[in-house]
Amino acid sequence: MELGKNYYSIKEAAEIAHIKPHVIRYWESEFKVLKPKKTRGGRRRYSIEDLKLLLAIKKLLYDDGYTIKGARRKVSELKKSNSGQIELPFRELKAGKVLVDVKRDLRAILDMLKG
Repeated sequence: MELGKNYYSIKEAAEIAHIKPHVIRYWESEFKVLKPKKTRGGRRRYSIEDLKLLLAIKKLLYDDGYTIKGARRKVSELKKSNSGQIELPFRELKAGKVLVDVKRDLRAILDMLKG
């Protein structure tokens, strides 16, 4: 996966956030602020801001123990207090990217050893 892209597919977003694509689609239905752009063919394209939001939602639900309703309220508060932007340390976003790259590199090494 290329770092610095403007938009990422749902598969790439799921890999970065370490969640399944169906979870992202469910969160889109529950969190109205999570609205990725869609191509003419209907494919979702996630911006860096969308990825930050996914990681923030994941943290609230999985790490902090919020319910969907509570996380929805907290995301709304965060967006209001930060002029519409969710703050998330870049290192969290970068860590997900690094893990995806390591996984890809390990697969390439495994393929070289097999072939």
